[in-house]
Amino acid sequence: MPQESVGDARRVSNSKLSVLRQNPIFRDLEPEALDQLCRYAKHTILKRGATLFAKDDPGNSLYAVISGTVKLSVSSPDGRNAILNLVGPGELFGEMSVLDGQPRSADATANTNCEIFVIDRRDFLPFVRSQPTLAMKFIELLCARLRWTSEQVEQVILQDLPGRLASALLGLIEKRKPDPANHTISITQQEISEMVGMTRESINKQLRAWAARNWVRLEHGAIVILDTSALRELAEAGTSAEE
Repeated sequence: MPQESVGDARRVSNSKLSVLRQNPIFRDLEPEALDQLCRYAKHTILKRGATLFAKDDPGNSLYAVISGTVKLSVSSPDGRNAILNLVGPGELFGEMSVLDGQPRSADATANTNCEIFVIDRRDFLPFVRSQPTLAMKFIELLCARLRWTSEQVEQVILQDLPGRLASALLGLIEKRKPDPANHTISITQQEISEMVGMTRESINKQLRAWAARNWVRLEHGAIVILDTSALRELAEAGTSAEE
């Protein structure tokens, strides 16, 4: 094997270990078990806009994001879109269909250029059966997903636009465990509107009002959070502080 290929293979292997070891689901595995899991993981590079799977596809694989962002979304027959989640580095997705054998519940698209790992269901299920503590970790993960979904429903039903928007922005920041101090969110206003269920025009108006108060700064394709305390108070109150 050429030296560059050896170096590339070593880099991919190390990044597998890093991504999986840092994830709370896998970090307590014994080194031998983690090495075995890494042997199952296939490295894939995706261009922005590439589709990983569509709603109702078979759930044949589990995914882990190394770099970039994957969008999980659903759409209506009349063309409306709703973003359910943006999955970033170190996070898993696709586990529900892998575990229960049912079709995919959403579309998964590369929201940016991405590096991911793909683990085939035929390899993963026997591995989980051989690791009882791992099964408990996935039960905890599914419970966390259910709680998160309940919170999203609560926000849509009970919060007004400012509260929902503040909650969404804070949630995107807090998901960044590797770099929690980074308050720049790479997201468009259209994507935010599809997350909170409001029009892009309403989102733009609210963000500009917050920018005038120095709570946020608007950049091309990104939002920088300047005052997390103000947004947190707004999210908890659920009302007020529009223009």
